[in-house]
Amino acid sequence: MRARWFFVSSALVALVLAGVVSYFADSSPDGLDSVTRQGCTAVETPQGERLDGSCPAQHAKPHPLENGPLAGYAVGGDSGLTGVAGVLGVVATLGVSGGLFWLLRRRSRAD
Repeated sequence: MRARWFFVSSALVALVLAGVVSYFADSSPDGLDSVTRQGCTAVETPQGERLDGSCPAQHAKPHPLENGPLAGYAVGGDSGLTGVAGVLGVVATLGVSGGLFWLLRRRSRAD
């Protein structure tokens, strides 16, 4: 019973953090993005952003899910729904990990 309480309370804390703290997240590029852009300058064009100079980010290809429903840490591209995207991510992660734990759990010989 104690382990169940721990897992349920941990899940609730993760959901609250994802739903509330995600609104305070910085919209600047993360560490990987900024490192791969070193040596380049971003230039806005009518077609979008273009990188001038020499950097690894120039060789990046679009992700197949870049226009997906949760792309850019938002729901449907609405940055006002960042918390909802965070909660959905936590629910998906808990669902997948819980399912894997359930499938890979030790079973007694009677099972």
